[in-house]
Amino acid sequence: MASDEQLNIPQEDLVQAWQQMLPQRLNSGDSTVVSADAADPRTLLVNIKAAGRQKYDFDFSVRYVDSREIDIQVADVEKDGQTTDERSEVPQQLIADYRRHLHECAQSLHHFTHT
Repeated sequence: MASDEQLNIPQEDLVQAWQQMLPQRLNSGDSTVVSADAADPRTLLVNIKAAGRQKYDFDFSVRYVDSREIDIQVADVEKDGQTTDERSEVPQQLIADYRRHLHECAQSLHHFTHT
């Protein structure tokens, strides 16, 4: 249920804010790249490389429903450079963890997105 509070932040400013804040929310050793979705000014593309020997790489689409709420979709999961089944236990645990971190990042940027 979306509110009438539209997101009125330039997409590049939003990308910059997420690129600065998200690494602070992730686990030590994880790395991330945040970029703009050229098809939708309310959507960010987030790539997270999980730390560790398993070499998981996750692509998320983070869309602002309004100035407060985000919708997170998993776009791709790779293991050691190959697309893998995201429904198995380890990727599911990591996806749940990263969803939480993405929501925490959005909450920490609420002062920026809520105009």
